[in-house]
Amino acid sequence: MIQAMKQEMALRAPAQRAPLATVYFGGGTPSLLSAAEINELMDEIHRHWQVEPGAEITLEANPDDLTPEYFRALKDTSINRLSLGIQSFDQNHLVSMNRAHNTSQALSALEGAAAQFSDFSLDLIYGIPGMTVEQWAEHIQRALSFRPTHVSAYALTQEPKTLMDHEIKKGVRPALSEALAADHFDVLVQSMEQGGYAHYEISNFARDGFYARNNTAYWQGKSYVGIGPSAHSFDGFSRSWNVSNNPQYIKSLSQGITPQTVEVLSEADRYNELVMTGLRTIWGVDPQTIPDVLRPYFKEVTQPLLAQGVLQNKGGQLALAPDQWFKADGWAAALFYVADASTKY
Repeated sequence: MIQAMKQEMALRAPAQRAPLATVYFGGGTPSLLSAAEINELMDEIHRHWQVEPGAEITLEANPDDLTPEYFRALKDTSINRLSLGIQSFDQNHLVSMNRAHNTSQALSALEGAAAQFSDFSLDLIYGIPGMTVEQWAEHIQRALSFRPTHVSAYALTQEPKTLMDHEIKKGVRPALSEALAADHFDVLVQSMEQGGYAHYEISNFARDGFYARNNTAYWQGKSYVGIGPSAHSFDGFSRSWNVSNNPQYIKSLSQGITPQTVEVLSEADRYNELVMTGLRTIWGVDPQTIPDVLRPYFKEVTQPLLAQGVLQNKGGQLALAPDQWFKADGWAAALFYVADASTKY
């Protein structure tokens, strides 16, 4: 797999010469990589790209992989930021979400991260059936006691064709409650802001100077290149994604073929993505980034929401009012452009 990824870098690099502001080892289980393997991949990155001084280099890590020995080994790599998939401190919740780690491993991972890294993030899940508002508030405070620089919190979702989806439909597991998730979200926002964290994206909070640069680039529509099975890339006008089958990925690269599908985005696609990602952030949507032909449409559909206070004008950029953030996906959908026989643009 590592050899195939190195081969993909060699094939992809000629078209991707801009200096890299971030490198992100994520998706799947990158913490299975040894320190030597991380260094091997970083050496290959430096061979083909210029990496900016002080670039954010993140490793997503499962708590059960983070032993004291692994923490010490990571200090001999370029990794300068960790993202820990904690999810919950309740053992029953971890079991119900099929997490591999336990509560003890979650706490141990956070202790190690706090001791070894000046920049680390953790993920939490809310909206779990049966978790009271008080219990959720305790989870947040427990997380903040480790002084992470960044926290991501996501509502539990019922994805189609998953075990959870099957069990909910069969009545084996309680259904998810949007009202409960909304209550948890309110507690989350209040607790994080009281703790000194800026709420800069719907699901993300950071101490001053520690916004996730990698994810912020996604939300602001910047280009990125993804290496590895299932990895996605974006150049501002087209999106591509690699085959998700590991053997097929390796075989293709051994033959000098990048196994990817490319989709050229229409102006409507670009518009909808800008709206969807922009409304999730404190920066909102910059009308100047909207494709020229759709700016009149954007102005037309946003004027009523500005008048209602749903949207706010922040120095020319349109952002959701804070009390509307939990409904961001719905408001984005309301602003989407869908071409049909009756459209004017």
